[in-house]
Amino acid sequence: MRDEFTDPSLNDPIESIDEVGLRPTRLADFVGQGELKERLSIVLQAARGREEAVDHLLFAGPPGLGKTTLSVIIAAEMGTRLHVTSGPALERAGDLAAILTKLETGDVLFIDEIHRLNRSVEEILYPALEDFQIDIMVGKGPAASSIRLTLPRFTLVGATTRTGMITGPLRDRFGLVARLDYYSEDELDRIVARAATILGIDIDADGCREIARRSRGTPRIANRLLRRVRDFAEVEGIPTVTGTVADRGLAVFGVDSAGLDKVDRSLLSALCQQFGGGPVGLSTLAIAVGEQTETVEDVYEPFLIQLGMLARTPRGRVALPSAWNHLGLEVPDRGTPGLI
Repeated sequence: MRDEFTDPSLNDPIESIDEVGLRPTRLADFVGQGELKERLSIVLQAARGREEAVDHLLFAGPPGLGKTTLSVIIAAEMGTRLHVTSGPALERAGDLAAILTKLETGDVLFIDEIHRLNRSVEEILYPALEDFQIDIMVGKGPAASSIRLTLPRFTLVGATTRTGMITGPLRDRFGLVARLDYYSEDELDRIVARAATILGIDIDADGCREIARRSRGTPRIANRLLRRVRDFAEVEGIPTVTGTVADRGLAVFGVDSAGLDKVDRSLLSALCQQFGGGPVGLSTLAIAVGEQTETVEDVYEPFLIQLGMLARTPRGRVALPSAWNHLGLEVPDRGTPGLI
């Protein structure tokens, strides 16, 4: 179980949260996800007007798009405390019961990777979400008895990278289910500029744009690349990060002009050169690059598919012409089996 965080609206920093200081704590400062921001603003404003806890919320989408940040914002906007844990950390029903019994009225409980909740834990969560009550077993064997405890009205914010793995009964108990999309270059440009200001990095517009262009549509990656470019500039004694400096720095850390890293290029190289463009099975491709199948499927493939370099087919993974072009290889004829 992760640490418990206090109200993000206070001036004290939340040291346990990654990228401390870079996460916005107000909805107005959150960049991107326009439709979701509008809906969330209505939900929060209505809950404040009624002086009630916000309905339970489920955020879905790839890693690094702001699901955790939104939970911080919700707690801050409502002026309540944020409690953070994750699905795999809640191994037993007692783990969840211990957290729920510590909640106060209006508190926000954030469960990351909620689709990985143990089924016995999930069963206890149902009455807690609907009726704000939980049943706790006391004793063992024939002498065991059940005690029903009433919980304060709280808000559960769930985050998942795999919506399809969440059971229907759990999904139906959320008042708002929203999916976060990848960010545009303009939105990432604003995120990089904001982070640079917070970190005290002197960067021009071209530098921001270069980093944003290679950030795979993901704010977390944009912030990480910004810090690596900052390190490069400091070591080289360069006072201002320009587009050229950003390009050189990212090249040193293995991020190419399309935002692909070493593993991305290894996947494309294996697919094109070892397997003739495919089709090839996921497990075979993962073994060829020394990665887990889940990592290839969840982390690397989505961006390659978004770029139009890779396709999933019933027969396996297939390299598209842009993949061959990116690697500087000649695109095979249309008659090649891998391109059928």
